[in-house]
Amino acid sequence: MKISIIESRSQCRLVLEGKLIAPWATELRTECAKAQVELQGRELVVDMRNVTAVSQEGENVVVELMNEGIKFRGGGVFTRHVLKQLARQKRRNGQEATK
Repeated sequence: MKISIIESRSQCRLVLEGKLIAPWATELRTECAKAQVELQGRELVVDMRNVTAVSQEGENVVVELMNEGIKFRGGGVFTRHVLKQLARQKRRNGQEATK
C-alpha cells in the first residue's frame, strides 16, 4: 500500500495505491488523523481509484472514517462498488443508532 498526499487550497487528498488490508488499514487511519490536524478548513478526501483489494479490516476503517465526515472517491468499477456498499452500511448503522 502506498499513500500519497496531495494538498491544495481547498482540500487535502490522500491517494491510495495497492491493497487496503489489515496493517495498511491502521496506517490509513493514522494518516487521516495527521491530515485532519492540519486541514485548516479544507476538505479531507481519500482517493481509492488505485486500490486493488479491500479486506474486512479495510472496510471497517473506511466506514469509521466516513462516520467522521471524511469523503472517499473511487474511479474504477471495483472501488465504486466497495464505496457504495460501505456508504449503505454507514447509513444503515446510523439509522439503527437513532432507534
